[in-house]
Amino acid sequence: MEKKTLSPRKIINSSGKLHYSESNQAWGNIILKKEIVDEFPQLKEKRSSFSYEVKFCRDSEEFEKMVKILKKGQVMPLLMFIYQEEKE
Repeated sequence: MEKKTLSPRKIINSSGKLHYSESNQAWGNIILKKEIVDEFPQLKEKRSSFSYEVKFCRDSEEFEKMVKILKKGQVMPLLMFIYQEEKE
């Protein structure tokens, strides 16, 4: 089955929390906020199936190589930063 890349209509700047999944015993649940779902209306299709791909570069050289490859295509990446929050 061929994958179709979803593209937003405008710049999205959103932040949220990672949620702990008891069944997986990991911080594996990411809940997409309304502003992201609004930019990708396909995500509202309950009968559709979606997947994701994560690419992680360990240094700036690897990242620069990936950006050069991305410039050749027509897909813009979704950047995600993971933070560890201070305990309250």
